[in-house]
Amino acid sequence: MNKQKSSFLDRAVGRRTVIAGALGVLAAPFVSRLAFAAGKVIRASTPGPDTEWQSKALQAFKAELDKSMPGAFDVQLHYNGTLFAQGSEIEAMQRGNLEVALTSPSDIAELIPEYSIFTTGYLFRDAKHLDAVYDGDVGKEFKEKVAGDLNLQIVKSQYLGTRHVILRTPRTVNVPADLKGVKLRMPGSAAWQFLGNALGASATPLAFEEVYLAMQTGTIDGLENPLPDAIASKFYEVSKQIVLTGHQVANVFFTMPKKFWDGLSDDEKKAVLAAEDAAKKVNDDGVIATENDGKAFFEKHGNTVTTPDVAAFRKHVLDAFVNSDFSKNWPKGMLDRIGAA
Repeated sequence: MNKQKSSFLDRAVGRRTVIAGALGVLAAPFVSRLAFAAGKVIRASTPGPDTEWQSKALQAFKAELDKSMPGAFDVQLHYNGTLFAQGSEIEAMQRGNLEVALTSPSDIAELIPEYSIFTTGYLFRDAKHLDAVYDGDVGKEFKEKVAGDLNLQIVKSQYLGTRHVILRTPRTVNVPADLKGVKLRMPGSAAWQFLGNALGASATPLAFEEVYLAMQTGTIDGLENPLPDAIASKFYEVSKQIVLTGHQVANVFFTMPKKFWDGLSDDEKKAVLAAEDAAKKVNDDGVIATENDGKAFFEKHGNTVTTPDVAAFRKHVLDAFVNSDFSKNWPKGMLDRIGAA
């Protein structure tokens, strides 16, 4: 009787083993297809909401890449600093924990001081001037330096918008001295803090994700931002005045770790470049269109829009940068080359 039970159990175990083996063989191609379908993971992080033009550009990048090389990449988009907080993206890329970030010139200047020149107020004239600089000889030198020193691949510059001062409560602002004592939110880097103080305000470091609540509660008196970003983040709900200082024509760099970039095939690199070209167009066109309607939008939402003595602001800010320790590191003749681009 015991032998019969043993024989029956052996046969049952054998059948289960055969079935499991067969299922494994059948599942193997399916698992393989799933692994292939996932493709190379591209994690992209941005501090802004999904309504920002930079976020919409990331969405366009993903869509274009999915279309041109289906299954080759798994592009994962993370908004509102949920994956990495603003300012921590470069380290994340260098450690291999992030494949795409929208880095600012100030992020780079923290690590390569001579390029703090790109953080100077009133340096660029408009979006076309930005592209002329970063797509030209100056940009080529800059990208090579970033690749060599930081192991980062700058793929493209995108127009972020022209930055203006946004205040929680109205005040008369005509010259930089009129901003004295104003706690103006700026990102935490030294270059950003210097710019805020050069505008005449008291620069206050704060992560972008915390700005809305800080404006709402009065922890800060204002911020400076491009109007499209301010609209996307609904800062018009907690502000009462826009001062059109136009103190910086700003950009971000679509950036990847050099190790990841170098690991792509030629066809994959071409696809990434083409996808980013499409994304840049979505971004730049959208930012410019929103800026054109920005004044009317803020007025509609209860904000007063004023224009100060921009020439006075320009002189004050440029003098501050040119006479600062920052300028001691600037590449010789770079300021003139940028102006002539």
